[in-house]
Amino acid sequence: MHTATPDSARRRLLQATLGAGLASQLPACTPASPQQQASDVAQLDHTPIAGVVNAASSAGIAAALQRWQGAVCIAGARYSMGGQTRAPSALQLDMQRMDKLLWLDSGQLRARVQAGMRWRQLQTLLDPCNLAVKVMQSYSNFSIGGSVSVNCHGRYVRSGALAGSIRALQLVTADGQILELSRQQQPALFAAVIGGYGGLGVITEVELDLAHNEAIARNVEQITLADYPAWFREHVAQQRDVLLHNADLIPPHFNVPLAISWRRSQAALTDPRRLTPERATYSKDQNLIWAASELPGGDQLRDLYQTRRLLQEPRVIMRNLEASLDAAALEPRTRRMSSYLLQEYFIPVGAFGPFARSMAAILRRHQVNALNISIRHAPADDTSLMRWAREEVFCFVLYHKQRSWHAAEQHSRTWTRRLIDAALDHGGRYYLPYRLHASQAQFQRAYPQAERFAALKQQWDPDNRFRNLLWDTYLPDPRTAIG
Repeated sequence: MHTATPDSARRRLLQATLGAGLASQLPACTPASPQQQASDVAQLDHTPIAGVVNAASSAGIAAALQRWQGAVCIAGARYSMGGQTRAPSALQLDMQRMDKLLWLDSGQLRARVQAGMRWRQLQTLLDPCNLAVKVMQSYSNFSIGGSVSVNCHGRYVRSGALAGSIRALQLVTADGQILELSRQQQPALFAAVIGGYGGLGVITEVELDLAHNEAIARNVEQITLADYPAWFREHVAQQRDVLLHNADLIPPHFNVPLAISWRRSQAALTDPRRLTPERATYSKDQNLIWAASELPGGDQLRDLYQTRRLLQEPRVIMRNLEASLDAAALEPRTRRMSSYLLQEYFIPVGAFGPFARSMAAILRRHQVNALNISIRHAPADDTSLMRWAREEVFCFVLYHKQRSWHAAEQHSRTWTRRLIDAALDHGGRYYLPYRLHASQAQFQRAYPQAERFAALKQQWDPDNRFRNLLWDTYLPDPRTAIG
């Protein structure tokens, strides 16, 4: 399949037409309603907002920004967990209707999409062409624009951050300009928008590199913690046929990595499905997670029904099936009592062992209900400004359970700051899409480039219109930033 890139002038005309229709439906600039609340997947807190606009096009967003003169926040699938998609009394731009494929070039392995599209929607369009996403998270529910805003990564060996597979972006700025960004056009702004959490404008279109869909076979081994970095180098990094890899550390000791690799394979498929079904039921998965995290003997249940199955069950599938996993399998039945949350730490390769031991000790000392720590690998990111991988790193993704009341949140803040200190002391960083537990000093130590980001925000958003709780908490006011 090959669809030619649309003529930019015709696309701008179409956007202007759509935008005019949207502008006539925008809410008037009225005071914020205390009844209108915004939250995220964690549902741990809510923020009063001024209203919601369902975006339809770049021109429509530009019209919204010209009509509404107050603060603006941007929301996609809402999987960030610390207020990155909301701000008090802000107008929230809901991007979920901007989910169209704009063009696909199968020969060049590239596609351009609207930013509200979810990865699962793109996979539905790519799979008939036997194509796949090159880099994305392990689960397919996230919006593509949101993934760009957090500069996500997955289990893709040698690929690292999403930034490396982004060819171009379209951005709507605070004054309503529609800009095309790339490594050649406005490169400084391009670098800052990737991993910029909506602080500089609204990402409306994304141009991505793609990959071929291939059959892959799963290989699982248990490795000692001390041996893992060398084992990874020999058995994963230097093996060109390994496409996906992660290693799970299991509580309570977190000292025996369960290494899971997916290699290209010519073997017969053990599961003929092309994609993970949408809106499937995951009661069995949810029950196992609940039992492992709540019942006496939960560790044994996890070992019996998860670890042993991985070690013993052969699996050969298509890449797109593994890449289209549904986050619903990780969801609690209800969030009234507990939420499942994520944190992540990026550690230089040489500090892998010392940090892993420090992390395990902190989790045990504070009796954190950790379900697992998933280890990934990423090369240095040479694209984004707010990069989390300034050198080759191992990524420690902590998946934990937390009660939904205030005391549990305060306890989480305490041990999270211990983990952040441990990461910083080992030359690493923490990831920004999660709960806002870091101190101001920890943020500045982890992301010293935030001063440059604030200067760019002063240039492109001098009135600080693009806001969210993350930047309200940590970023210097752009009106006082020094360029």
